Amino acid sequence: MKASAMGTAAALPPVNICVESSDTAVRTALTELLRGLAPLKLDVDDAGTVELVMAEALNNIVEHAYPEGDPPGPIKVSCKHAADGLHLVVVDRGRTMPDGQVPDGAEVDLSVNFLDMPEGGFGWFLIKDLASDIRYERVNWENRLMFRLAVAT
Repeated sequence: MKASAMGTAAALPPVNICVESSDTAVRTALTELLRGLAPLKLDVDDAGTVELVMAEALNNIVEHAYPEGDPPGPIKVSCKHAADGLHLVVVDRGRTMPDGQVPDGAEVDLSVNFLDMPEGGFGWFLIKDLASDIRYERVNWENRLMFRLAVAT
């Protein structure tokens, strides 16, 4: 059952999470985010979309912004509910995105031999397929990834 945007938009306070980059950071952040969104009573598909997109974004931060050998750092997630869905901002102080922009995230050709498939690239395809209004900026030594998920509308 989808949440009524009029009935819950004002009632749901923003969800703000801060975790330290680590192997368990993604799971902790996802658990806290879904707990904070519980009043929306997201259906299984919408909750799955939130979890999948956020897991991909957060895993990218843990793996690439704070790679092994670099000191861990904070990852902040802010989520606000509006009539057009969830507006999320993910902030970290790790390494800048390659070329200072969100990767292309082109669809991966699954018809090639398994051994010829690229190692990565699936995550950004999923994020770009499921999220809207994706923006990235580097401001005051922080990476800011902003996007909207058309769930709980």
